[in-house]
Amino acid sequence: MVSAVENMAANTSWSALGKATDLRNRILFTLGLLIVYRMGTFIPVPGIDGIALREFMEGAGQGIGGMVSMFTGGALGRMGIFALGIMPYISASIIVQLMTSMVPALEQMKKEGAQGQKKINQWTRYGTVALATVQAYGLSVGLFSGDFVQDGIGQSYFIFSCMITLVGGTMFLMWLGEQITARGIGNGISLIIFVGIIAEVPAALAQFFASGRSGAISPGVIIGVIVMVIATIAFVVFMERALRKIHIQYPRRQVGMKVYDGGSSHLPVKVNPAGVIPAIFASSLLLLPITISTFSGNSTSPVMSWLLANFGPGQPLYLLFFIVMIVFFAYFYTFNVSFKPDDVADNLKNQNGFVPGIRPGKKTAEYLEYVVNRVLVLGAAYLAAVCVLPEILRGQFAIPFYFGGTSVLIVVSVTMDTIQQVQSHLLAQQYEGLIEKSNLRGKGKTRKKRSPARK
Repeated sequence: MVSAVENMAANTSWSALGKATDLRNRILFTLGLLIVYRMGTFIPVPGIDGIALREFMEGAGQGIGGMVSMFTGGALGRMGIFALGIMPYISASIIVQLMTSMVPALEQMKKEGAQGQKKINQWTRYGTVALATVQAYGLSVGLFSGDFVQDGIGQSYFIFSCMITLVGGTMFLMWLGEQITARGIGNGISLIIFVGIIAEVPAALAQFFASGRSGAISPGVIIGVIVMVIATIAFVVFMERALRKIHIQYPRRQVGMKVYDGGSSHLPVKVNPAGVIPAIFASSLLLLPITISTFSGNSTSPVMSWLLANFGPGQPLYLLFFIVMIVFFAYFYTFNVSFKPDDVADNLKNQNGFVPGIRPGKKTAEYLEYVVNRVLVLGAAYLAAVCVLPEILRGQFAIPFYFGGTSVLIVVSVTMDTIQQVQSHLLAQQYEGLIEKSNLRGKGKTRKKRSPARK
């Protein structure tokens, strides 16, 4: 049965969108910042030999080239100022959240509310600067040793200028994402990754069909890939909307002389409460060592050679590590960010709600944790299957990286989340209009009080 909210959302039209001034301004603000991001991906780092780098990235396109292009919107292939992308910020967020769950002082700070969260966000920014500096240094050294620098430029000058440019680009991207989240529509960090994927899809499609025309890929594989992408999209939409409803009962209450019957509702628990975050976190951890080892491929370092040989896309260790990280972050992000059983149980207790047959408080929290644990088995398996199985098929049939499960999962999840936020703003606009109309009608029906007659 479709709810009233879904009915109202289905009846929204372009006229309703035109009347929602705040929503329109938010959408335009978001689009403007995303255009700024795309323009930055085409501004190269000073001193880069663009021809040599382009030839190298075309040769590495089936491996690391596709992966890094997915998360940087092609900025790494052109060595733009946003070549590091938003991955240092995501990695810093992972580290800070891990420390918050393990260090009691940080956990207490997180419970302090807005002030504590502000301090944690500030430490995340400091961690972003540190990680971006380390990654920028490794990338700049790899670029110089790989002869991707113009002639006549010294090593010290190039490394320093490259590090300053890349770190500054990452911090600017972090600021863009925060501004989109606060003043725009949708999650800013996810939208930046989403736009990076969408922007490179037309080139990947052209390359894919060109391979089919040349005979490198058979027509059966092309049809199979199209069917696989459509099936993956449908499966992701179905699983992202799947819920486990927990029955909640409210007791009778007395207000004055009246006694109101107790109501009932449902607490929805998504099969995948963490959304696309586990896939992004796992991919970000895999991205750094592969990037450094690729640009240091000419080096004789045994560590770099081992990383490139064993942690390339499609390798067994790569797939195993990918699965383990997805499962870990699915549980970690759910119980630490998206669904905290203790907080949910306390909120239910404060609202006089309870799960039938379960005592409020600690017992309710234990029951919720038990239910979410069981649901997450299916949710983590779904995430791992969507992200890993297309990777295996892609390695077998030399399919471009953009048709992998991670990219499809990110695009579908971010699109659904953004549309849901747009519908929420439209619903709020409609409710405000109804309230204004009811107030105007009420004012029209009110009668003026007569002044008392003078004696």
